[in-house]
Amino acid sequence: MASLDQSRHLVTEIPGPASLELNKRRTAAVSHGVGVTLPVFVARAGGGIVEDVDGNRLIDLGSGIAVTTIGNSSPPVIEAVRQQVEEFTHTCFMVTPYEQYVAVAEQLNRITPGSGEKRSVLFNSGAEAVENAIKVARYHTGKPAVVAFDHAYHGRTNMAMALTAKSMPYKSGFGPFAPEIYRAPLSYPYRDGLVDKELATDGEKAAARAISVMDKQVGAGNLAAVIIEPIQGEGGFIVPAEGFLPTLLDWCHQNDVVFIADEVQTGFARTGAMFACEHEGIEPDIMVTAKGIADGLPLSAITGRAEMMDSVHSGGLGGTFGGNPVACAAALATIAAIESDGLVERAQQIERLLTEPLRRLQAADDRIGDVRGRGAMIAIELVKSGTAEPDPELTLKLATAVHAAGVIILTCGMYGNIIRLLPPLTISDELLTEGLEVLTGLLSEV
Repeated sequence: MASLDQSRHLVTEIPGPASLELNKRRTAAVSHGVGVTLPVFVARAGGGIVEDVDGNRLIDLGSGIAVTTIGNSSPPVIEAVRQQVEEFTHTCFMVTPYEQYVAVAEQLNRITPGSGEKRSVLFNSGAEAVENAIKVARYHTGKPAVVAFDHAYHGRTNMAMALTAKSMPYKSGFGPFAPEIYRAPLSYPYRDGLVDKELATDGEKAAARAISVMDKQVGAGNLAAVIIEPIQGEGGFIVPAEGFLPTLLDWCHQNDVVFIADEVQTGFARTGAMFACEHEGIEPDIMVTAKGIADGLPLSAITGRAEMMDSVHSGGLGGTFGGNPVACAAALATIAAIESDGLVERAQQIERLLTEPLRRLQAADDRIGDVRGRGAMIAIELVKSGTAEPDPELTLKLATAVHAAGVIILTCGMYGNIIRLLPPLTISDELLTEGLEVLTGLLSEV
């Protein structure tokens, strides 16, 4: 494929006529239960650019929801996938295994936090991996209950929906959900600080609040696992106050509770560390990964302490397509590229390029309630002027205007008032700056 020009360029309105025709076909053929953020149909993508079927080139600040970390159509991934497809596409690892699956497990055991002996299992999606992490925790402990947190998002399958906090659109009308799921308060520094300044900065105090709820509503003797995103994704890119995660982890270890870190969105250099747990030295019992693991091919994993992962009977974990050899080839190439190309450090650079101008704008525009996040995972929380009241209407208007100007951004949050920025780590400084300038310029106009 010819290299894709790394510049924003609009030749039609967004969406253009070719995309509009394809949208008519989509409406007639695809379930209306599948929503679309920006109805432009993609022809090519690479680096920091997505090109649509009308020839418009859009700046990509979404990465397919934190998936194409090393850029769409990354050459080493393309070559690894091509070679694997020529050899074979599937045998089912549970029937006749292959080295690629083992190699991915070895890499995950090596790069995830924790120096002890580990094991990994591969699946297809983040939700599938979450379900299996819960299975392992329940099997290992012999206990039924699981605690998730306010604002959490863990997927769309039945167990994952039960763990997810937001009803619309993820849960509404789809119950009943899996039982023995409980919810504890998260450390949310911006909103905690509106009622208790100390709670906003004292992670140990915020953790004590959560532990009190778990003790009273569940009881450690019934609790198999606590599952948490070290930085929440769909919930609003919420970074807990320092000390929150370590205090929770200590409590879990004291009470025979499995600590599961859901790093589906935060993993693989996204936050300026290979995994977000590393920012506070957290070593989870089980880690869930997906999204950025294979640069766009469907793959997910759980990696955990060997004694937990090996406790499950043979045949208790698996799946027909889990650890597909083509996806495994992509994952090996992706991990190698992240490490060889210095993309952890690149995520740190992106954080500075995004947050410094955003914080300057925050000081001048009181509709920006908070700027937060780590690495190439940055959020802007929008509120009504002069208040801390969430402003989802402003957020929607801004996102719509930014899309029309040729920049892909995403929204999120329980209140629908958060703009989230997830650029590929391979994006140029020039494209990143231009995309941000479009966003901030339109905010002043909306």
